[in-house]
Amino acid sequence: MLSDLLGTKWTALVISTLEDETLRFGELRSRLTNISPKVLVQTLRRLERYGLVDRTVYPVVPLHVEYSLTALGRSAGEPLEALWSWVGSHAPPLR
Repeated sequence: MLSDLLGTKWTALVISTLEDETLRFGELRSRLTNISPKVLVQTLRRLERYGLVDRTVYPVVPLHVEYSLTALGRSAGEPLEALWSWVGSHAPPLR
């Protein structure tokens, strides 16, 4: 379900990372330092299945794949940013 997808930590971080630019898998991984390759692949596949991310494959050797947000994915960025802001201002301080 789409609402379940948007509530996950990695989904929000991937959408926020792709907000301003198109990135290759390795670039995404380097920016999201704590995500495992398996979880990143699963997250990107779910986002693509729900129409939030475009995956473009360039038929060159080695294979070149880029990920970018669709219009739907970009539209999810604003409410996700508002949610992160709300959490940041209402979460109890870490001890």
